[in-house]
Amino acid sequence: MTATASGRLGGKRTLVTGGANGIGRAIVERFLEEGASVLLTDIDEGAGVDTARALGADFVKQDVGDEASWPAVMSEMRTKFDGLDVLVNNAGLGDLAKGNSPEDTSLDDWRRIFRVNVEGVFLGCRAAIPVMAESGGGSIINLSSLAALVPTPFITAYGASKAAVLQLSKSIALHCAQQSYNIRCNTIHPGQITTPMHDGLIRDIAAGAGAPEEAVRADFLSRIPTGEFGQTCDIANAALFLASDEARHMTGEQMVVDGGMLLTN
Repeated sequence: MTATASGRLGGKRTLVTGGANGIGRAIVERFLEEGASVLLTDIDEGAGVDTARALGADFVKQDVGDEASWPAVMSEMRTKFDGLDVLVNNAGLGDLAKGNSPEDTSLDDWRRIFRVNVEGVFLGCRAAIPVMAESGGGSIINLSSLAALVPTPFITAYGASKAAVLQLSKSIALHCAQQSYNIRCNTIHPGQITTPMHDGLIRDIAAGAGAPEEAVRADFLSRIPTGEFGQTCDIANAALFLASDEARHMTGEQMVVDGGMLLTN
């Protein structure tokens, strides 16, 4: 359940990529509840327009892996909000095609995943840093994954991409600190969160193994010590903390939200 709003992000000018659905939408909704101004971007224009209208955010269509899209998005932040305080690099792809093992992953699929999950995050951070520094500093939140912290031979490219996000975020955190930009950069590592992407992963694994989806879902659930899948609001609340001034002394850190799964790995 979403916590009671208390204005913790009052006045924060925020950009959330991949904000039309799933975790991204939950973050947009939570930030708005806490007083932030939010521009959400998404490659799905229809869903983005609908989400922005329903929640009271602004929307720009964007492919985060397209370098040319970022100056326009930053221009929108400057024009509409006169700056940027919080960037949430949430947009990402999962390994939802056949052949995800180290032996079977195609180079095309590897590049497709890295273009969005790694290059998109790099481009977002690179574009945001000068705008955020001009605005007096702020918080960059990069969505990584539990997959960055454990072996993932069944989703090879995805796990490797999220590990790259973790390393990149630490480098950004140190760079911004060394430059005295007053910009923090941290990562969130969701475990198994109920989203369309997670449902698709279960369907694909079930199809590949010739097993019922419910059997695969039950197996996934059995790996979570707390005994339940996470909800999108769990990640939104983690992002809320990192975006708020309460996290002012945290940078280069990783926040794991996984129901205890890492404890058993």
